[in-house]
Amino acid sequence: MRILLELLRILILFLFLGLVGWNLINNVYLNNQVDSSFTWLGGAAIFLILFVLYRNKLQFSGWYRGRKKKLPKLTTYVIIALSLLLILLPFIIGV
Repeated sequence: MRILLELLRILILFLFLGLVGWNLINNVYLNNQVDSSFTWLGGAAIFLILFVLYRNKLQFSGWYRGRKKKLPKLTTYVIIALSLLLILLPFIIGV
């Protein structure tokens, strides 16, 4: 039962925070007239950031009692750098 509650929590968190992040990124893209065919890169970046946030912070406050381990620092930095690149890529490609 705890696993199902945790999966529901993850789904709600990712949907809510993903929608909020997507709206922010999409508004930035629209205000700067970025080509709409590349905006999905910003969405992928949001979900990468949410993955790091969950693995490093949010998993320790949930219902699941299994193995809880943070991502290594290098992995965290690489994923964050990749997501920043994905956010900036539509600006670079769209020129």
